[in-house]
Amino acid sequence: MNDNHRSALIAGLRALADFLDANPAIPVPRSVYALHFPHGATDAEMCAEVDQIAELLDAPINQEFGHYGASIRFGPVEYKAVAVLAARRAQYEADRSYEGCIQPDPIPDQNAAQAA
Repeated sequence: MNDNHRSALIAGLRALADFLDANPAIPVPRSVYALHFPHGATDAEMCAEVDQIAELLDAPINQEFGHYGASIRFGPVEYKAVAVLAARRAQYEADRSYEGCIQPDPIPDQNAAQAA
């Protein structure tokens, strides 16, 4: 990530906070997530990057659902570095291979049922 992108992201987050502060009628989400996904060819490379970030965050490593990550929270705002490991990516692709093959039964039109 270059310094211009970093500066632009930080400026955008501050601008959003200022905008929401100045416009209390606009609803805000319950939480905000800033996610960083390491770029790497192997699980080991991505995990090594997450390990480095975890050290900077002084945060433990969390491994669940085929993800390897570390995070820090600021109230309802979370920064998380997460590597999606190869086995999880393969499972996701396998699951997606069925997309469009299975169709649910149609849901009855509730408006028509109420009119009857």
